[in-house]
Amino acid sequence: MKKEIRIGKRTISETSPVFVVAEISGNHNQDYGRAIELIHAAGEAGADAVKLQTYTADTITIDCDDPAFTIHEGTIWDGQTLHQLYSQAYTPWEWQARLMEEAGRLGMECFSSPFDLTSVDFLERLNVPAYKIASYEINDIPLIRKVARLHKPVILSTGVAYPEDIERAFDACRQEGNEDVILLKCVSAYPTPYEAVNLRVIPTLAKTYDCLAGISDHTMGTIVSAGSVAMGVKMVEKHLTLRRSDGGPDSAFSMEPKEFAQMVKDIRIMEKALGSDVYGLTETQKLEHGGSRSLFVVEDIDAGQLLTPENIRSIRPGNGLCGLHTMHYEEVLGKTAKTFLKKGTPLQWELIS
Repeated sequence: MKKEIRIGKRTISETSPVFVVAEISGNHNQDYGRAIELIHAAGEAGADAVKLQTYTADTITIDCDDPAFTIHEGTIWDGQTLHQLYSQAYTPWEWQARLMEEAGRLGMECFSSPFDLTSVDFLERLNVPAYKIASYEINDIPLIRKVARLHKPVILSTGVAYPEDIERAFDACRQEGNEDVILLKCVSAYPTPYEAVNLRVIPTLAKTYDCLAGISDHTMGTIVSAGSVAMGVKMVEKHLTLRRSDGGPDSAFSMEPKEFAQMVKDIRIMEKALGSDVYGLTETQKLEHGGSRSLFVVEDIDAGQLLTPENIRSIRPGNGLCGLHTMHYEEVLGKTAKTFLKKGTPLQWELIS
């Protein structure tokens, strides 16, 4: 797979900064003004992109209260039918062009997750720069094929995917001639317990599928998203709301703006801290190296007197302009001073015989 992918004006690669995505989902609570506030909050918090979801209750499921269509899996939505949940959570299609325009005006990219073939057609008319396939749709091969043949970046979320689901989705993209694929590690639990995250698998996913990897993080707090940077992620997606207390389908596991801003700061700090995989000293460390140990005279030594553990020691400061390197300690013991050596004299070869 390609290791450099462009989403709008942004390039995502193995060496680029992490691409941070604010997922709006249903946190607008069916209020267009609130949706605009969320876009602004994402920009102020430092997001690189905003992501929407494009479906209606009728395009993603059917209105049916049979047990198969009722949520009962220990989630925050238990007791509702799928149709009821999606009727609350969907983002009205008539908003989406304006939301994307507002995100662009604020310097962010904006793309969406389509959930059926008609939503792909709709999003193409809006000329979105990328497509996200939600984890529950990773087994919708017709949807993935339709998106892949548009030759825009495809972001695949792995939340409920078995390895064969991921392989099938990748194959569909490859067969359509699209290698611009980013794979997001995801756990479909809302919120996700920390012990379920398994950050260590991220490099495995990137290597196995020869792709750029990221994370769609549903844990509470910033630590998992920031920590994932050390595992090599190049994209971090996190849900954003204005206030969890306002309620809404996804508010309980979403970040508030100050928390999102802190996450972005933590990610940027982690990027700086990662540095290089080549060992070496910084310029400051090189200067400080002179403060490490070397061999010094620690008691006055008369000319002709033996050097012993009592009058020669390894102490700070270091070698160079100071004493001999400590690796010569055993060599100098038993030698004699050529001249009087005052306490505090850095030991040098020319002073002993």
